Amino acid sequence: MTLSPLILAFDTSGPHVSAALLRGDTIEAAISEDMKRGQAERLMPLLQEVLAEANATFADLDAIGVGVGPGNFTGIRISVSAARGIALGLAIPAVGVSAFAATSLDETAPHIAMVPAPRDQAYVLGDGYPTPKLVPAADLDADLIRPLVDPATQVRNIARIAAMQFDQNPPRPAPLYIKPADAAPPRDPAPVILDG
Repeated sequence: MTLSPLILAFDTSGPHVSAALLRGDTIEAAISEDMKRGQAERLMPLLQEVLAEANATFADLDAIGVGVGPGNFTGIRISVSAARGIALGLAIPAVGVSAFAATSLDETAPHIAMVPAPRDQAYVLGDGYPTPKLVPAADLDADLIRPLVDPATQVRNIARIAAMQFDQNPPRPAPLYIKPADAAPPRDPAPVILDG
């Protein structure tokens, strides 16, 4: 008897750290914690907890699913780099899944998938927005908006999408940045590099 593929999905693109373990159509374990800071320190222990809850190990995995944003710049980098590292170390595929795809997974009617952004703006994709875009939230048609699903549902949907795509030779996951990072330029001048 062949077991269904085992997919570990995780996401830190917002003020949370979430993970889910999917086998076939069944979520075998899932944890989602609200967290504005500290995702980098919490992610790997959380993944270990999810695997332990299902009596699984990293070696049992067939693929990784990871949230690639849009969202928090640093949070996206945390998840994507972890997914790429784990996948490389285990020689398994990693599938990047956008928040738009995770939000729209079960949608059939025309809609706009929306991810909140700073300063009363929103990242959008869908009806009238064929490519991801940053727009003022007030400009959106309220009847078409599908707001970002909660983090627990989002990571489950990331796992479901990864399960559908992992055997299609997906590209390495990459962050979905719609705008540059908000980081201010450094105040101190760059160090002088001495030729020796």
